[in-house]
Amino acid sequence: MPPYEVVVKARKDLCDGTTAFFFEKPAGFEFKAGQFANFTLLNGARTTGERNTRSLSIASAPCEEDLMVAMRMRDTAFKRALNGSPAGTRVLLQGPYGALTLHSNTSRPAVFLAGGIGITPFRSILRQATEALNPHRIFLFYSIRRPEEAAFLEELREMDDVNPLFTFVATITQPDETRLPWQGQTGHITEEMLAEWITDLKAPIYYVAGPPAMVAGMRQILNRAGISDDDIRAEEFAGY
Repeated sequence: MPPYEVVVKARKDLCDGTTAFFFEKPAGFEFKAGQFANFTLLNGARTTGERNTRSLSIASAPCEEDLMVAMRMRDTAFKRALNGSPAGTRVLLQGPYGALTLHSNTSRPAVFLAGGIGITPFRSILRQATEALNPHRIFLFYSIRRPEEAAFLEELREMDDVNPLFTFVATITQPDETRLPWQGQTGHITEEMLAEWITDLKAPIYYVAGPPAMVAGMRQILNRAGISDDDIRAEEFAGY
């Protein structure tokens, strides 16, 4: 697809260290929930000594009015420039790209395994599935260090409440570091945790998104559980 110039509409802090940016969706731009796009800073929002393009998952759903991305706000020139861009700043959009999209066979459940900011493509898929009354059975396991760092946590809980085909399991890995009450799961995602919720671990298609070490670790766990690589789809979020 040809590149588009899109306008920054707003920004919103989602949780500790993570910010969402909203862009005007250009006419004719279509994407599938779970895909990503390249965003390039134009004149007036340039970085210095660093590339001006980043590949970012589209966290919004196709059914939503705006395009949304979410980033961990690390101290990079690109993120400083985007974070400081006022409403109306123009950014170049290219895409969509990627195949981390929901499979078509509704007889097989989907299991999403998210670490940190890897939640973004799954938020897109889940919002679209919930609004469209999608018949897929979907499980989301979301691993974060502390609830303060969990983007979209309340929204995901709300979707769990209203969508009878969606089950949300959040787990925190640093329960001693949180300031908030927590009554959910603790520890990393394990085969035993998955088996608590999924009767037949070989039945679903698995989707993994998060830091490279998390993605590699989940692949090992799934392979040990007898899951074929053909049934695992993964996307690494390095530095985001």
